[in-house]
Amino acid sequence: MQHPAEFSKVIGIDAGGTKTDVALVDARGTVLATARGAGMREDEPRSVWLDRLEDLVARVGGTDERTVVSACMAHLDLPEEEDEFAALLRTKPWAGDVLVRNDTLAVLRAGVPGEGVAVVCGTGINCAGVGADGRQARFLAFGDRSGDWGGGNDLGMAALWHAMRAEDGRGEPTELVRALLDHLGLGSMREVALRLRDDRLTSLDVRHCTPVLLDVAAKGDPVATELVRRQGEEICSMTRVAMERLGVTERGTTVVLGGSVLAARNPVLLSAIEEGVAAFSPSSTVVVTDTDPLAGAVLLGLDRLGAGPEPEQAVRRAVARGAVPRH
Repeated sequence: MQHPAEFSKVIGIDAGGTKTDVALVDARGTVLATARGAGMREDEPRSVWLDRLEDLVARVGGTDERTVVSACMAHLDLPEEEDEFAALLRTKPWAGDVLVRNDTLAVLRAGVPGEGVAVVCGTGINCAGVGADGRQARFLAFGDRSGDWGGGNDLGMAALWHAMRAEDGRGEPTELVRALLDHLGLGSMREVALRLRDDRLTSLDVRHCTPVLLDVAAKGDPVATELVRRQGEEICSMTRVAMERLGVTERGTTVVLGGSVLAARNPVLLSAIEEGVAAFSPSSTVVVTDTDPLAGAVLLGLDRLGAGPEPEQAVRRAVARGAVPRH
């Protein structure tokens, strides 16, 4: 394999569960082309992922020469899974130096250049930390199969659960009932339950209930507020453990928040996170990154090239003016 310094371009890949973004960038940080395609489903064969990526790479003109490929992928939650997919990528003639990481690390690199902890809360939830020495703190992130709770899928279903119980009298009254029915265009939570049973409401429909929950919580509804604060507590738990594993709790570090749920900047959620982190690591800083995770994947690739601060700033400027796809 060629040394990364012998390559002149980077292919950055941010592949999540709902969409995949690809960018071709030169060593100066100039974004040459971008493309967006379908996300990567966990139940799909990895060969399907590879074909999808090759199509997107061709669309940005990245198959014409060997490049540094920096792929940050959802559903690759173990180092051996990253290694296996990297080996698949290396079978492609355009893939020179290959780096494959979980997509949480793209959010971290988008937020900070070195040490830190990133939490992604979008469709699901994940957390990863990187120490100054390069050590990583990771979680399995298999959802409830590995003790996780949160993200759009869980929040949306929890909002519906509380609204159903409020309507039939088992739960506390909540404005979630009216807000969710208005959002779904239905007349009762009973009808919602029947549609869920019959698969006439999809997981996407459930996930799209999360912004409704956040809005109702921001207006002070006690039931919605408790749910959103629970999400904040889960995020703090993952952050605390990652910091402890890296040994940075006392001196503090940067906590980077990303994903659609956190990007909404809900005041109830953010205050819960800020208060929670301050309780166990007062010296840490919590930030919501405005930089697209695709840029984080690109920056990891530029790091492989040994690029300095000027190419990084060029990529960040490209994000600011919309040359990199935004969520």
